[in-house]
Amino acid sequence: MHTTEISCPSRRRRALVLGGGGSAGNAWLIGVVAGLREAALDVTEADLIVGTSAGATAAVQITTADPAHLLADILAAPSPGTPGAARASSDMVAEQMRRTAEIIDSAGDLADMRRRMGAFALSRPASSDAGAQQRWRATVASRLPTTDWPVQAVTLTAVDAVSGVPVMFDRNSGVAVADAVAASCSSGFALRIGDGWFIDGGYRSNADNADVAAGYERVLVLSPFGGATRTPANWRAGLAAQAAELRAAGTTVEIVRPDSAARAAFGDNMMDLSARAPAARAGAAQGRDLAAQLRAFWS
Repeated sequence: MHTTEISCPSRRRRALVLGGGGSAGNAWLIGVVAGLREAALDVTEADLIVGTSAGATAAVQITTADPAHLLADILAAPSPGTPGAARASSDMVAEQMRRTAEIIDSAGDLADMRRRMGAFALSRPASSDAGAQQRWRATVASRLPTTDWPVQAVTLTAVDAVSGVPVMFDRNSGVAVADAVAASCSSGFALRIGDGWFIDGGYRSNADNADVAAGYERVLVLSPFGGATRTPANWRAGLAAQAAELRAAGTTVEIVRPDSAARAAFGDNMMDLSARAPAARAGAAQGRDLAAQLRAFWS
């Protein structure tokens, strides 16, 4: 299994970066891509697509199925769960945020933070529960249109839970696509793949990881969290710092953040499945509205 090398496509013109953002963020990403495509701007034709966490799921989804069909499926899905389930999910997210905030505050730098996040994830019960691991794989696989890697260049981010070293999975990594997506989305525990353990790609540097697209002429970032970062500014690990470094190297960067309608659709818990349909709807409207503005940049 090879996990640290990125297979670069022959053309390095356009890269699409899809950031993390929970269930609602994933739906928004699909909506934006579908809306852009409806307005005759197909960003799935990027020479490289980078996906992190919910964006990893979206990266595989939009390259193996029609974004319009994905959007329609979200809008047609029955209302999920119950208010009690939503509250339980919100409580779990709040506890996860509290614990990880403590880790960030105690870390000396980004590498130290990744190691600490990995150690914390490895200590979680689900990391040693084979049943929980298999259920997570099955959940992720059920969200993907295919068991095959996309034909085009897709890179999914994760972190080695033991060493804290950033990891990039692609079709040449020798890892099943569902496993790669499951690792990139594994925020609450460490996922075992072969002899390795991996955690969410959002712990690599930020929820977007735009720096993976270094060397491309144009980079379009769709950021469900709007570029927000939880790490200290002097670490220069946030989207704003990465975009500045890309621009300094000659790359043109455009960042799409959720508009007010999308933020309202997200609510307070982006893991709430009931937010998916309104988030996707808001994303599609935003994509249609942005197409004219982005056309010259992308073409």
